[in-house]
Amino acid sequence: NIASSYYIAGVAAAIGFKMLLFNIGIDGQYRMAVFFAAVVGGAVTLPPILHVTLIIIVGAVVGGLWGSIAGYLKVKRGISEVISNIMLNVIAGGLVAFLLQPGRLGEQADGSNNLNTPILATSGWMPTIKFLDGEIHSFLIVSVFIGIGYWVLLNKSVFGFNLRSTGMSFRAARAGGVNAPRMIFVTMALSGAIAGLTGMGTLLSETHSYSISFPSGYALTGLALALLGRNHPVGIAFAAFFWAFLDRSAGVLDLNGVPREIITIMQGTIVLSIVVAYELIKRINQKQEQRLVGNAGIEQISVPKAESEKNA
Repeated sequence: NIASSYYIAGVAAAIGFKMLLFNIGIDGQYRMAVFFAAVVGGAVTLPPILHVTLIIIVGAVVGGLWGSIAGYLKVKRGISEVISNIMLNVIAGGLVAFLLQPGRLGEQADGSNNLNTPILATSGWMPTIKFLDGEIHSFLIVSVFIGIGYWVLLNKSVFGFNLRSTGMSFRAARAGGVNAPRMIFVTMALSGAIAGLTGMGTLLSETHSYSISFPSGYALTGLALALLGRNHPVGIAFAAFFWAFLDRSAGVLDLNGVPREIITIMQGTIVLSIVVAYELIKRINQKQEQRLVGNAGIEQISVPKAESEKNA
């Protein structure tokens, strides 16, 4: 279940990376999306399929709108998406905390310190799938379709081609007729929409409401998984399962008297090592390409020279 949420966050980050955009605002986009999806879902009662669909759509739309703010600021004002997303994360956290108060959009049970939105009607719940000794959120199926959709969008559509070409060279894409500023805006909105679905499995199959104890910290995790998976949906999936395994292992270490911070150190070391390895491989490949181009140029020069000497 944790791996499923991690995977969606990783896909959201990967979409930004394809445009060389560092979407560190995943956490804020996810908080806003899940909160408003829980509020809207808790305020209505619909047939099961329609109710769940409405909640998912609200989450995607709110996440996309919140992500598009950073895209707009980058396109219109030249503000780095990193700076704007950091501020938007803070604003999102404060806004959700304000609206979650009793008498606004939240409620507090008697004798409890926890604040939460109204519980979703059972028509807005997604069933769990029994697996071994536990249960898996059925939203995992949606996560699989998100990964497939991501691959198809990037590799089988004009939008995906424009996105990748703009990420490779902003000026070249613009010279080729691609509306690069529009691509930046749309990419940030799309990344935010995917990020908005990060906590849907927990909301629809576990808690059935948003509370102050809802999971957080998906931004850095999503970015790390996108790096580990090389922005490929299958690679991100393996990275998500590995990351979730390490997180669960932290609890076992605690029981054995070993500091759980060792897991955090391991995760950071793994990401750093892989990033350094990717950079080294990239530079080695660039040098090899330069060497091949240089050798080809020398051969082109030497052949005409040899022919001229022969004719003479």
